[in-house]
Amino acid sequence: MTSTVPAAVTRTAEGSALQAVLLDMDGTLVDTEGFWWDVEAEVFARLGHTLDDSWRHVVVGGPMSRSAGFLIEATGADITLAELSVLLNQGFEERIGHGLPLMPGAARLLAELSAHRIPTALVSASHRRIIDRVLTSLGPRHFALTVAGDEVSRTKPHPDPYLFAAAGLGVDPARCAVVEDTATGVASAEAAGCQVVAVPSVAPIAPAPRRTVVPSLEQVDLTFLRALMPLG
Repeated sequence: MTSTVPAAVTRTAEGSALQAVLLDMDGTLVDTEGFWWDVEAEVFARLGHTLDDSWRHVVVGGPMSRSAGFLIEATGADITLAELSVLLNQGFEERIGHGLPLMPGAARLLAELSAHRIPTALVSASHRRIIDRVLTSLGPRHFALTVAGDEVSRTKPHPDPYLFAAAGLGVDPARCAVVEDTATGVASAEAAGCQVVAVPSVAPIAPAPRRTVVPSLEQVDLTFLRALMPLG
């Protein structure tokens, strides 16, 4: 279930230029983009197909329906999207069960946002069952709200996930800082009208209006995020 927002937490954002921080999960807070590709390669190998490494840039950061659908079409594998989704989720859960590495700077940033009572949401294209597993490593206490890809009618790159998160926190999307690692996630956040910090994981992302690109989450702190907000 999506968590509710404590009223006391929301009130702390009133009058502040930065009203909330919305964070992607895979490749942004946890070092799992490679996990997904490894699982996809293993599943398709069992189906008798080898994935082309160039496809990795196509499937990264998107919803499972898009990435899995692309791989089925590209390989011609005899499997349905529903069947493949089950296998991929199972494989990913098994892999993270052996340990889940956080991205450098993730634990520090989450602790800082919590210490300053900044409303924070986790916004992911991953399914709820995956998010709930990962939250045990990230610490659910850090998030007032979590949004899963299978809980919105249209997931990334559509703006819906970030608009849903902003509405759930009771804040203006234009006063939200979003941290993302893929072009798909960046497109979603920008379409929602948010200020975006891109920390590229697999493929490069170019700077653009309302978008700041940094090489590592270690360069992102509360002062940095507040400075992104427009004046007025």
